[in-house]
Amino acid sequence: MNLSVTTVGGPDLAPFIPELARLRTLVFRAYPYLYDGDPAYEERYLQTYLNAPDAIIVLARDGEAIVGASSALPLTQETDDIRAPLHAPEFDPADVLYLGESVLTAEYRGRGLGHAFFDHREAHAARLGLHTTAFCAVQRPEDHPARPTPYRTHHAFWAARGYTERPDLTTTLSWKDLGDHHETPKPMRYWIRKTQTGG
Repeated sequence: MNLSVTTVGGPDLAPFIPELARLRTLVFRAYPYLYDGDPAYEERYLQTYLNAPDAIIVLARDGEAIVGASSALPLTQETDDIRAPLHAPEFDPADVLYLGESVLTAEYRGRGLGHAFFDHREAHAARLGLHTTAFCAVQRPEDHPARPTPYRTHHAFWAARGYTERPDLTTTLSWKDLGDHHETPKPMRYWIRKTQTGG
């Protein structure tokens, strides 16, 4: 393996969008997202990162092949559904970097790339002078029929990175699960990390 991790943004992202769309569609089919997506939709979604000032995508590559990616952009450039829970007085939306989705093909997990994704995005927040990083994760019931056995959540990993789970901060996003005929709403719970400077 010849693994590397780099950050791209703005027009430099354009050549990678088709492969990123394919990768997202593949990885998000797995539990807990169970996402029945298509690359054409994902390419349109990724235009957000191409067009948004200060948005980045962290690429993990084995040689030239993209094997993983992780996104981030200022909260002020996110959708209303994502922005709404993070409001004053606790949060200044202009001081938050929102950490979007991370995808990594199965054979490359356990090699430190998850930490690298957070390292690069948190460094980007510091460069922008933002003191809060946040993301939300889908909530599935423990008895969900598609839940693998055994299954280990990422909660311990996120907590070790300094993120606090916030059951009081939630939003709802919709997508079509595998085997469904239409989109259904999914509850999403936030995890928050604040630097000392930001309180």
